[in-house]
Parts: sequence; C-alpha cells; structure tokens
Amino acid sequence: MTDIESKISILFVCMGNICRSPTAEGVFRHHIVEAGLQEQIIVDSAGTHAYHVGSPPDRRAKAAAERRGILLGELRARRVSDADFERFDYIIAMDEDNVAHLKDEAPPEYHSKVRLFLEFSSSREREVPDPYYGGSSGFERVLDLVEEASRGLLETLSRH
Repeated sequence: MTDIESKISILFVCMGNICRSPTAEGVFRHHIVEAGLQEQIIVDSAGTHAYHVGSPPDRRAKAAAERRGILLGELRARRVSDADFERFDYIIAMDEDNVAHLKDEAPPEYHSKVRLFLEFSSSREREVPDPYYGGSSGFERVLDLVEEASRGLLETLSRH
C-alpha cells in the first residue's frame, strides 16, 4: 500500500456538501477505481457552510448518480476544516462563491490549492450550477459537467 504522504489528495467543495461536491467525490472516485488508481489518490468532499453536517447526499443527487452506476449512499456532509487546507493538494470548488469563501478562510500560502472544478473541463461554463432548488434535470446536468471535469482532472493528474 502507498504511504499516505505520497498520495495525491483532492477535496471537492460546494456550499452544503449534499449535492455537487458529494456527486463530484463519487464520480471521481468511480473514475480512479476504473483507472486502478485508488491506492494513489485520496478523495473527499466538504461544504463551505455547516447547513447539512452529518446528512447524506440529497436523494435526487443519489438517484441521478445511481442511474449512472455511481453510489453516494455512504457519504455524509461535513464542513471544510482549517486542517483541510494543509491536508489536501487540490481543493476544488464548484463555483466562484465557494472559491472566494475558501480563500477567505485559507491562509495565503494555500490559496494556490483552490481551483474551480470546470477548469479541468472543455466546457465553456465556469461553474457547476447548484441543482438544489430545481428539478431532476439539474442533477443530470451536474453529473454531465462533473463527468467531463473528472476526466480532465484525472488526465491532468496523470501528466504530473
């Protein structure tokens, strides 16, 4: 087994950690398992706010992911902690508000770790939209964007 210090660590972040970031965690974990890289990459997710700490992912996010063969059931929401800024190599936010919030909380030496997820995508969109107040099609759109960005992130990591 690979030593934890030599692993690449990635934290996906949205506001409440029940829709976008657990979806990103589940999708990316699925991709790294398919690539046989689960011993080299650590994946987690968190929220910038503590609204849903301890809650499972939104049922609509779980259902949309399950239709694509991705299970989110074991995940539980948590808030980003101060230790996360040091622990993770990449802190990947779903939107600009979350980037700003993370940079407000992070010591300046960790700002370069904070990135937008869709930077790893060829999409013209910059942000993964929050599907919480919309219908099920919003969760499908999130999955489409997250799938593409996950492939791009994995490709980026494999080059380094």
